[in-house]
Amino acid sequence: NSDNKMYMLLLSLAAAGFFFAGIYAILIKSNQWAGGTSVEDYRTIRGTATGEYEEKKSRFIAQLSFADSEEKAVAFLEQVRAANRTARHNVYAYRLREGNRERYSDDGEPAKTAGTPVLETIGHAGVSDVIVVVTRYFGGILLGSGGLIRAYSTGASIAVKAASKAKIVPCGEYQVTLDYPQLGSFQNLLSTVEGEQTDAQYTDRIALTVVVPQEQANVFESRVVETFNATVVPQLVGTSNRPVKV
Repeated sequence: NSDNKMYMLLLSLAAAGFFFAGIYAILIKSNQWAGGTSVEDYRTIRGTATGEYEEKKSRFIAQLSFADSEEKAVAFLEQVRAANRTARHNVYAYRLREGNRERYSDDGEPAKTAGTPVLETIGHAGVSDVIVVVTRYFGGILLGSGGLIRAYSTGASIAVKAASKAKIVPCGEYQVTLDYPQLGSFQNLLSTVEGEQTDAQYTDRIALTVVVPQEQANVFESRVVETFNATVVPQLVGTSNRPVKV
């Protein structure tokens, strides 16, 4: 009887060991994905966009860019200023997700008539990590406070509407090695999971680096193995937060 009890105890311990080993493996995988940090999805834009508006012979040229740091925002501002040295004003506003930072400048226009409406336009669009610079070429006619607010808001709105919207999501970075005849099928598969190729090395075989949204990772991994009969197995090598088109 005591032998039976000992046997049952050993079985219970073994089962518990398998259970906790599985949990441990899941935690390792989760930690590998998290990389010690996490990010909530948020909306931004991809690349750059422009918009132009004219009010009583004054031209308002709005230029917008993705910028996820103050350094990038300032660099874009200086780029626009350098290209428009003869303009009367280069008004700007930017909104960064990190630290919920917002900055704006009226650049010589009456207070609250230029930078503020540009910043409000960004906020109404619900996007972050964005800078908008609106360059004004003066047309000789004063617009008044209401005219300036309307002109700067409209120019910024045109640029925001023209921009390609995106959301920032956690992604897995994979390395995949293929034979040349497999490339077309793999690229088609990658597009079905919103993946993106970021690097390629061509030798006797093709070594690709691709990124895939975390929510599509399991589907991606299983489809690759299934499609290529386990001759191709994606290797997760890192994680990052990247813009995905919406």
